[in-house]
Amino acid sequence: MGPWRCLLLLPLLAPALRAQQQQHLMEYVERRLALLEERISQWHDQSSRYSTELRDFKNQVLGMLEAAEKEREAMRAEAESAAVRVDRLEREVDYLETQNPAPPCVEVDETLMDKQVATAKQRKNEKYTKLTDCSDTIASVRAMKILKRFGSASGLWTKDAAGSSEKIYVFDGTANDTVYVFPRMREFTLFSATRKAARIKLPYPWVGTGHLVYDGHLYYIRQQGLSFQVIKFNLANKTVVDSSVFPAEEQIPVFGLSPSTYIEVSADEEGLWAIYATKEDEKNMCLAKLDPASLDIEQMWDTPCPRENAEGAFVVCGALHVVYNTRLPSRARVQCVFDVSGTLAPEDASLVYFPKRYGSHSSLKYSPRERQIYAWDDGYQIIYRMEMKKKLEV
Repeated sequence: MGPWRCLLLLPLLAPALRAQQQQHLMEYVERRLALLEERISQWHDQSSRYSTELRDFKNQVLGMLEAAEKEREAMRAEAESAAVRVDRLEREVDYLETQNPAPPCVEVDETLMDKQVATAKQRKNEKYTKLTDCSDTIASVRAMKILKRFGSASGLWTKDAAGSSEKIYVFDGTANDTVYVFPRMREFTLFSATRKAARIKLPYPWVGTGHLVYDGHLYYIRQQGLSFQVIKFNLANKTVVDSSVFPAEEQIPVFGLSPSTYIEVSADEEGLWAIYATKEDEKNMCLAKLDPASLDIEQMWDTPCPRENAEGAFVVCGALHVVYNTRLPSRARVQCVFDVSGTLAPEDASLVYFPKRYGSHSSLKYSPRERQIYAWDDGYQIIYRMEMKKKLEV
């Protein structure tokens, strides 16, 4: 067949070729659709399986949550029962402590009576002449009020011990130079931040927690090398009125459980006092009467109250009250009382326990006009209201 005949047959063969190509295309599309349907079917199967597994897991988690809730309720019930038993036990312990007071804190030796007689003769003319007719002593802690939690674990808060101002003064920490002043108790209690407080920046940083606000002045302790200064700072005009190096050599922390406090300035109905300790008699505390105007020491005493396990102290009607605790905080108690006027009988100095609380006191400030104590307990600010009784003279 010649070439011209092949050219004549091409138009006749073209439709057959197109039909064959379309057939192949349809078969390809059908195969792809079948594969897609198979994959969709597999996806449905997997989705159904995953949904079933998720539902089973959800049911399992719900069961575990219900079991955990039941265990939590059981533990809460056990904790409440334990708290009731602990409260009952504490009441029983308080009763036993009342019936069996702790032994006196004064160390006794064979020549104690002779020493007491000799000391009494030597100090017969050194008894303190009281400025007021205050004759009260602490009978018990009548109530405790926890106001809030503010600042560091250690600090000090107080009112003016002599004036009528309602301002609250807050010393945060044991080494700082800024005092927060709140206008009233309400602002201090309701607001967690210090935005309602004025700030007083002191010319020198303080040390410890033994400071005091008295008659419009701040009496605070400054450390200079190995010596300590009492700074008198006027709160109205923000100036240093006076300062005095405390006349005691080789001072040591006055409280065994508060190592940052070397001098505790305290106020009572009689005026200002300073509680301190030296290496000369490192076992016991010393007491001094301060002149608030000149910062002069008017009189000094060696007390029988030991430093060991002491966490704070204050003066009430001319009698030093020392509060003791343990290294692992427990119930604080007034266990040593030293009356500078000698009018308080030993048996009249009752053992006074403080209510249970959070940790240990870093400061205890007695307010003579309110008859209550402002305490700083592990960052919590607490007020203790005191029940007073008359002293029984020796």
